[in-house]
Amino acid sequence: MVGNSMGLVALVLGWRRSILTWPAQLLSGAILVAAYASAHLSGGVGKQLLVIGVALWGWRMWQRGRQEAPDGSAGTIAVRFATWPERRLLLGGTALGTLAVGALFSAVPDLSWNPWPDAYIFVGTLAAMVAQARGLVEFWFAWLLVDLVGVPLAFSSGLAFSGLVYVVYLGLVLWGLRDWWLRTRVAAPALEGAAA
Repeated sequence: MVGNSMGLVALVLGWRRSILTWPAQLLSGAILVAAYASAHLSGGVGKQLLVIGVALWGWRMWQRGRQEAPDGSAGTIAVRFATWPERRLLLGGTALGTLAVGALFSAVPDLSWNPWPDAYIFVGTLAAMVAQARGLVEFWFAWLLVDLVGVPLAFSSGLAFSGLVYVVYLGLVLWGLRDWWLRTRVAAPALEGAAA
């Protein structure tokens, strides 16, 4: 419950483009590692370890990419839509990654009792967080696609609170998507590559 609640806080902070989204994601990931391990959901554990690693990278990216506010203080992150080559890379990487991780989970049954949904969630989470770290509006679409599988999987795994939290995520994701989409209409520098 605490890990998922912290995840909600991280999502709200991400919607507001606050750099605090990353430490919140780190804390949420650490707590959820224990929860998924107790439910014997190796894919969930792997996903949360991935969340922790990518959150560290995303935190660094956002520290480097913050805009300066008019009063001289550190501001927030500029957002933009991905270019078509970036979209192809995200989609292709997600598809290939899902096939590779799904094959691994199928070959080693101890890693996941439900290999293909776990693989989809695992790789989709990576794609979403990479897009978020780069300030791409598409990160919200990636989370929507992950939730389509994650919500039913959480309920079927007996993690009802996680399932309910993911339903709340859905509303927040739609709200965040709208906000970031509208912000792309405001002229502002955007994150570009590693020099963000």
